[in-house]
Amino acid sequence: MSEQLIAGIETGGTKILARIADVDGKVVANGRWPTSTSEAALQDLVEFVSSSIGSARLAAIGMAAFGPLVTDHASPDYGLMLATTKPGWSGSNLRAGLAARFDVSTAVDSDVNAAALAEQSFGAGEGLPSVAYVTVGTGIGAGLAIKGRSLNGIMHPEAGHLLLNRQGGDDIPSVCRFHENCAEGLVSGPALRRRLGEGRQLSDDPGVQELVASYLGQLAASLVLCWSPHRIVWGGGAISEAGLAPRIGEAMRAALNGYGVGPDVEGSDFCVPAVLKDAGLEGALAMARRQAFGDELSLQVRRGG
Repeated sequence: MSEQLIAGIETGGTKILARIADVDGKVVANGRWPTSTSEAALQDLVEFVSSSIGSARLAAIGMAAFGPLVTDHASPDYGLMLATTKPGWSGSNLRAGLAARFDVSTAVDSDVNAAALAEQSFGAGEGLPSVAYVTVGTGIGAGLAIKGRSLNGIMHPEAGHLLLNRQGGDDIPSVCRFHENCAEGLVSGPALRRRLGEGRQLSDDPGVQELVASYLGQLAASLVLCWSPHRIVWGGGAISEAGLAPRIGEAMRAALNGYGVGPDVEGSDFCVPAVLKDAGLEGALAMARRQAFGDELSLQVRRGG
């Protein structure tokens, strides 16, 4: 029998990552492309996977995708991209295209749900029953992993579009075309560039740091009240560069104002930075492994690549 391989894919606002690995987690190939159109992504990924697997058998594909998209396995539209801020992607279905091309089980979840699964299994939330993951990048997303499974309903969570209370005097226009005061519109990467100016980092401006921590603290408070996770893990270059996770935790507790603040939420290790470099991609590989080999191996194997 030929060797069995799995493919993990992460689609992001600016880049697409792919990785081929064997059942033990050994990395066979890595790929990276700028995010352009869904048609170009399908072509690039088909060429990459086909050239990478050689004579081996592709057992499954896992995808961690930006959204919003349909994540209900039972839906005939499974994987369909809904109205998104990314031009040219609304109405596309990359999952269906890959499944048809390779004729293998192809699972998809939000990039942040996949990252939450990975951080819970072998990252900043290892050993905890539930872990929320929030990323601040081109957009803002939040996912939840509960005992190795992600939270999904009709679709995946879109907590980055939760509405926030604007601080007095903050009249900079939202970058979200749907909402004037959602988290993504106020403090995502494009929003930070608008606040800071091109070429400046969040660590360069203490005033903007304070504003960002306050807004993300509001978001974290909402996650505590809605999801009650055991930990919130924060990803994204801006958050990491400015070391904001502890300050977000302080702002979260101020927003909660004593309500629902138990010992875990009070702890300094409740809001922590992510530790995995490519958490979404790691989660996508775990999803593929589960599709191919079941739960026993799904989240137990991890190798760097």
